[in-house]
Amino acid sequence: MTDVPSTRPTGPTKPTRRHRLTGAALAAPFAVLLLCTVLVPIGYACYLSLFDDRLAGLGFEGYRQVFTGLGNYADVLGDPAARDGVANVAGYALIHIPVMFAGALLIALLLNSATVRLRQLWSLAAFLPYAVPGVIAGLIWGYLYSPGIGPLNDALPFDPLSDTGVLPSIVNMATWQWMGYNTIIFYTALQTVPRDVLEAARADGAGPIRTALSIKLPMIRPTVFVALVFTTIGSLQLFTEPMVLRTFTGTVTSTWTPSLYIYEAAFISNDYGRAAAASILLAAASALLSALVMRLSARRSR
Repeated sequence: MTDVPSTRPTGPTKPTRRHRLTGAALAAPFAVLLLCTVLVPIGYACYLSLFDDRLAGLGFEGYRQVFTGLGNYADVLGDPAARDGVANVAGYALIHIPVMFAGALLIALLLNSATVRLRQLWSLAAFLPYAVPGVIAGLIWGYLYSPGIGPLNDALPFDPLSDTGVLPSIVNMATWQWMGYNTIIFYTALQTVPRDVLEAARADGAGPIRTALSIKLPMIRPTVFVALVFTTIGSLQLFTEPMVLRTFTGTVTSTWTPSLYIYEAAFISNDYGRAAAASILLAAASALLSALVMRLSARRSR
């Protein structure tokens, strides 16, 4: 008597109600956290951006909320201080991102080379600046830049706290702190490059530089683009370094960056509608630039 082969389908089974409930229960904590810390604050900021606080009557009745529609957005876009802040951040990003990425990739490639000694010690030394809190690092660099106190003011060919020198000074502060962080990310990605590919490149006569440029860097391109997205967002949100340097020089104004502009509007001028509108515009710019970088990454990966 021959066995009859089973005709039961072997494809993916349809999830049962128990599976769906289990998935929903596992996703519920994240959904609640996302709702409370992201979606609700964004929605409240959008609501605030449509209103403005104005004196009622002759001013004896205090302030009341008045619906202004897109008036706050128009005020921010037409404010010269906001445009100057965007220009400062653009100049900062154009200098900081290439310098920081070039330095981080170079150090990561050196750490990944076969001839380096004390690799763990050098990795720790590269990462240490990131472990220093941003405010503490800003104060240290502020004193180093200060005339009569720090040595850099006399050693540099320009005044690091002047109108023309404060931007390179802030770039130097941010690069010093974040280069080690990205170095560790790139070094970790380089560790995943297959050894047989590297050995084949050496067998074909490729030297260390050619191997780094033609094998290693193309294979960690997705990691580089992800780091580029986060660095771009961080550049747009530049706040700590100029905020600390404000105590050392008058060239950094209260609206020197978009984040400082939002801080000044919300906590100094108490203009929450303008601050909310500026924050929404900053978030939209960050999302657009991130989408552009990710689209470029997907196109280069094809």
